[in-house]
Amino acid sequence: MDAHIRDLRYFVAVAEELSFTRAAAERLFISQPSLSRQIRQLELSMRAKLFERDRRTVALTAAGAALLPLARQIIEQWEGAQRAVAAAREDRILVVGFQTRIGRGLVPSITAALPEWDLRFRQVPWGDPTVGLGDGQVDVAVAWLPMPGGGDYSWTVVSTEDRWVALPAGHRLASQAEVEFAELTGETFVALPVTAGPMRDFWLANDQRSAPAVVGAEAETAEEAFELVASGRAVVLVSAGNAELYRRDDVVCRPVAGLPPSRLAVVWRRDDRRRAVRALVEKFVSCMCASP
Repeated sequence: MDAHIRDLRYFVAVAEELSFTRAAAERLFISQPSLSRQIRQLELSMRAKLFERDRRTVALTAAGAALLPLARQIIEQWEGAQRAVAAAREDRILVVGFQTRIGRGLVPSITAALPEWDLRFRQVPWGDPTVGLGDGQVDVAVAWLPMPGGGDYSWTVVSTEDRWVALPAGHRLASQAEVEFAELTGETFVALPVTAGPMRDFWLANDQRSAPAVVGAEAETAEEAFELVASGRAVVLVSAGNAELYRRDDVVCRPVAGLPPSRLAVVWRRDDRRRAVRALVEKFVSCMCASP
């Protein structure tokens, strides 16, 4: 069912944007070829052509126009069903999503603060920019900003941390106490997957560059990124907190001067008004803001 709902979401995004490029880059954070393949699969399963397209324009066919209001209705009903089941389930489970280690003793603190709930913690690969919130895998996420646009999510920033760089132990800059960002512009970087959307650009610091970063490899998790750095293939930007949490002998982390800091937030779906979710958010905020 989730795959069918995903394909309908893709269809609605293209139908509303009337552009595969904008829908892929600004709404869905997937590659355009991947989006085109999924739409073709949907057309095959529906046995109808949904879009007329040429090099310049995209338009709905009669079949696509007929499907659009029904697709929106199906998506809305599915999301409503997920919310209703989550609100009614008796097992009192709440799932927290994360992409890099939460650390700082917060997991036991949060668990102890909400003893009436069975808290589960789920690591979500970097390729999902919503950290599991978008497809309902998780109820609350601990996530690095920026989150995808569109107004679907609310968040509270709980930590602001300088960006550091992780370098192979024998790197030419490893002996410096601090690295100027200008000294890194010619380096090969580990990147998040393209589907990570604006987070990929942030952790490559593309906004501070005159030309895009040179990407030597992609990683789905922090563990993969640090292995790539240790191998000598590339460097990667990390938060100050994660520089400490992922400390290892074959990687050296140094603060980077000349970059705005990173922001860690507790994030939830804007339309999720369950009191349990609000209680979990409040506990995370109070515990994380109180941590040293």
